[in-house]
Amino acid sequence: MKTWYSYDRVIAWMIFLATSVVVGCGELSDAPEVPDPKMTSGRLSFEVNFEVPEGAKSIRLWLPYLVSNDYQTIGITKVTGNFTENQTTYEPANGNVMLYAEWDQPQENVATLSYSVSIQRQEIRRTQFPAEEDAMPPFVTKFLGATSLGPIDGEVAELAGQIVAGRSSIREKSRAIYDYIVENSIRNPDVEGCGEGDVLSLLKNLSGKCVDLSSVYVALARSIGVPAREVFGTRISKPGDITSHYHCRAEFYLPGYGWVPVDPSDVRKLMLNEDLALDDPKVQAAREYYFGSQTETYVDFGTGRDIVLNPSQQGKPLNYFMYPYIEVDGVGLGLLQVYKDALQVQFEPAEFESAELLACMSCHLEAHHQDENCLICHPEACGKQT
Repeated sequence: MKTWYSYDRVIAWMIFLATSVVVGCGELSDAPEVPDPKMTSGRLSFEVNFEVPEGAKSIRLWLPYLVSNDYQTIGITKVTGNFTENQTTYEPANGNVMLYAEWDQPQENVATLSYSVSIQRQEIRRTQFPAEEDAMPPFVTKFLGATSLGPIDGEVAELAGQIVAGRSSIREKSRAIYDYIVENSIRNPDVEGCGEGDVLSLLKNLSGKCVDLSSVYVALARSIGVPAREVFGTRISKPGDITSHYHCRAEFYLPGYGWVPVDPSDVRKLMLNEDLALDDPKVQAAREYYFGSQTETYVDFGTGRDIVLNPSQQGKPLNYFMYPYIEVDGVGLGLLQVYKDALQVQFEPAEFESAELLACMSCHLEAHHQDENCLICHPEACGKQT
């Protein structure tokens, strides 16, 4: 059994440099005061137990690896398993980080990997919109392009033009597209997983789950010049087994303000689960909330479509990277096969365990109190008390 710990320092900083932007400080519009964001914390665990096919010579697995950002902080991280090697890798095209493991000439009947993190998550409240929008920064060009299942021309652009007719600002256009999806979509509980996000099919029948509705939002937004992206992750809204809680939301980029979350699928989910109409006060409140806000129970994995993993998979690019992905002797399994047959995700509420604590433990266990930077031996090193 192999075990290692990660401080999540170098990778988190690399992601920050790759994706962060300087946001303008323009005057804010007359928006209501935003309350203090809610917080939650606990330990999030992913268990993969994959039955090794008879005669398999090589198994490769990729799993999203959580990193800190403005709204979530990742602390003590632990990985164990019977793999022959593993590493944490970075996919620069979209800024995704992944946990990669190999089983070379597997000797056991089940390939196992356990990955857990201590996480602290904050509610997103991005509703203090600036009165004036800045010029669009060059870096967002990558969030204006088409994907294999998300075209931005033809009927997509035509529909988007109709939806935003008469609107001039990025915020107004983004809101119009959001409202269109909320008013015209249906949440379909029979769709497998979170959906495929095939935009052209969905325009014919706007019925699906979170990936579907978020993908339509992104394609429509991009087609009229609004930078947008899907954000893939999961919910930590209850303790215990949360394997079925994977979720996808969307974001648009508002110049001079930054990324703003939108989640029309959660509005439609509320309507379905509680049999509510669009004019119900509860739905109206959710509709306002999910344009610019996201709960503290949502955890970010990554973003992007048509994903080439690192190291590269032998199969075609992934539609998106949210579930674990496995190749056996170079042949990829279906997007949902590992999710359905070999994965269990657990969440347990708990106090956040910072990586600094792990650093101190390492000092005591391995350096025998000789490290002058240890926060237990020398709390004055960073001004913290222990």
